[in-house]
Formats: sequence, structure tokens, C-alpha cells
Amino acid sequence: MGELLHGLAPLTAAAPRTLILGNMPSVMSLASGQYYGNPRNAFWPITAEILGFDAAAPYDERVAELTGHGIAVWDVLRCCRRTGSLDSAVERDSMVANDFGAFLRDRPRIGLLLFNGAAAEANYHRLVRDAASIPGIRLPSTSPAHTMRFADKLAHWRTALSA
Repeated sequence: MGELLHGLAPLTAAAPRTLILGNMPSVMSLASGQYYGNPRNAFWPITAEILGFDAAAPYDERVAELTGHGIAVWDVLRCCRRTGSLDSAVERDSMVANDFGAFLRDRPRIGLLLFNGAAAEANYHRLVRDAASIPGIRLPSTSPAHTMRFADKLAHWRTALSA
């Protein structure tokens, strides 16, 4: 049985319009307390390229840039059991979703969900019962385990974040 893991608090500022959802933070992210903490994850380079900030800036500055553009970040899972970092290693029966009902009620301007990979989208639709019906787009995972060229990931993310 994998270790019981607890996710991170959401990244959000006043009145976000877009919510980016991962599935569950990686081992490196949980250890650092930072979203997308694996240096091989393309999340920060992609969002920095699209939004025009420095992907190598300190974490707090990157978060401020992202949330300043009306983007919130969270994960579908509040807790789960998993060995390692892969979404495929999450024990299905251990998954507990975050409270999206309250989160979205408190942030009524969110009008778009962007799923960072297939697992986030699938688990959101399977586990979240009290969420508002907000349109969502599944994007290619920024994880280094998802083998797609950076330029291709960037193109998909650019289209979605420009919506």
C-alpha cells in the first residue's frame, strides 16, 4: 500500500477566471511545498512563455505572476495513497477529492477549467459531485512522464490560456 499523501493548498488571488487542475502533486512538489516542483516538469516554462514572466524566478514571484493573470491552480485530489509520482500509481479506492463546491462558490468568476492531463480530467468527473457546470479543456500533461515535444505542449496550452 502506498503512503497516504495530502495535497497542497490552492494558488489563488482575488477573482480568478481560470482554474488549472492537476491530479496530485509529485513527490518533489509535496517535499518542497510548491506546485510543479520537479524541474523537468514543463508547467512553469509553458506558463512563463505564454504569460511573459521568468520561469526561473523565485517560486513566490511565479505564483504572483500566474494569479495576477486571473489563474488559480489546484489539484483534483485532496489526498490519496500512491507510491512514487505517477498518476497511474494512485490507488483508485484511496482518492478523496478537494471541496470544489465551496471553492467555486467562493470564486464565481471562474469560467474555465484547464485539466493538466487525462488523470486530472477523469478523476474530476468521477469524484467531484458538487461542482458547478463550468466548461473544461483537457490539455497535455506538463509532466516529464508525458512524452510529447515541448513545442507541441506549448501550442495546446497557448490556445487554451488565450481563450
